[in-house]
Amino acid sequence: MTALGDILSEPRFLVMYLLAFILLYLGVKKEYEPMLLIPISFGMLLANFPGSDMEVVQGLDDKELLHIAKENGLMNFLYYLLIKTKFLPPVIFMGVGALTDFGPLLKNLRLSVFGGAAQLGIFSVLLIAILLGFTPKEAASLGIIGGADGPTAIYTTIKLAPQLLGPIAIAAYSYMALVPVIIPLVVKLTCTKGELCINMKEQDKLFPNKVEIRNMRMIKILFPIATTTLVAILVPSAVALIGLLMFGNLVKEIGSTTHRLFEAASNGIMNTATIFLGLCVGATMTVDSFLNLKTIGIIVGGFLAFALSIFGGIVFVKIFNLFGKKKINPLIGATGLSAVPMASRVANEIALRYDPKNHILQYCMSSNISGVIGSAVAAGILISFLE
Repeated sequence: MTALGDILSEPRFLVMYLLAFILLYLGVKKEYEPMLLIPISFGMLLANFPGSDMEVVQGLDDKELLHIAKENGLMNFLYYLLIKTKFLPPVIFMGVGALTDFGPLLKNLRLSVFGGAAQLGIFSVLLIAILLGFTPKEAASLGIIGGADGPTAIYTTIKLAPQLLGPIAIAAYSYMALVPVIIPLVVKLTCTKGELCINMKEQDKLFPNKVEIRNMRMIKILFPIATTTLVAILVPSAVALIGLLMFGNLVKEIGSTTHRLFEAASNGIMNTATIFLGLCVGATMTVDSFLNLKTIGIIVGGFLAFALSIFGGIVFVKIFNLFGKKKINPLIGATGLSAVPMASRVANEIALRYDPKNHILQYCMSSNISGVIGSAVAAGILISFLE
């Protein structure tokens, strides 16, 4: 009746329990992305008890949901209903949009270009992974970790390489939690003290913006509508993510008349989606799917993608400074990956360490927010070419 015999005959189960306990410790004690790391690690724990029928089985796409629920259990039913249909990641993006203020982006629109440059890690690691033997779809799912956006990484992987969902989700969220470690490391290796001391407010006084926004509220309402329309025309495969991101932001900016929609999107709906997303992703992390060489490659490749994305943003700022009169602090480029707003806070803390008066948070948020949009567009491009 017990699972002891199966566990003792397959010691790899013990390794999975240990990994689950470590991830739970990081989520609970160290508070590393606890909102998703705790559900993922607990789902991983549930999936690896023999006889519990809580592990996700791949390849049931052709079966009816009622049959899956009866024959394969609760977790498979939730996985094929909510994850395989690509339902939950866009719903979480809607909540992210409702919690995001695009004001810093709109006030410093020219800084948004650094969010595009930071996508270097995605496409660099994609090419490297193909050379190392990953299929193009697997390589794209690995590379998207460099966008530093968990829902985008999960959405892309569900579309292209669902068998890698568990390790890619773990790598994406683990490195997002390590942003306070990775950004300072890359900055230290690539930036000089003089560059880190560039004061953006002083630069604004020397070279003031020629265009002044008079009606910010109207611009904030028009921006999500215009962005969705543009992306839908140019990259239709990214609309599921960008569209709901912008919708969530729109109901926030309209104000009192859509306040109930904003509350639902940013609280109840988003939190419920986060719970089921985490548990279902964790349930894909079984002994056979996780303990293999590809998982090691994903962990290493994910770190490389993250570091290259930060490096790409910094390098683009350096190139910009060679030709422009108005200098840009390279920390703004370092926040061009997603991980909003943690990356901006980390960059601001680094700037204040070199100059206590150099507050660059709002400038970093411009690049940071554009990185969210950029990674979703990059995911749409990869999906349209490879799906």
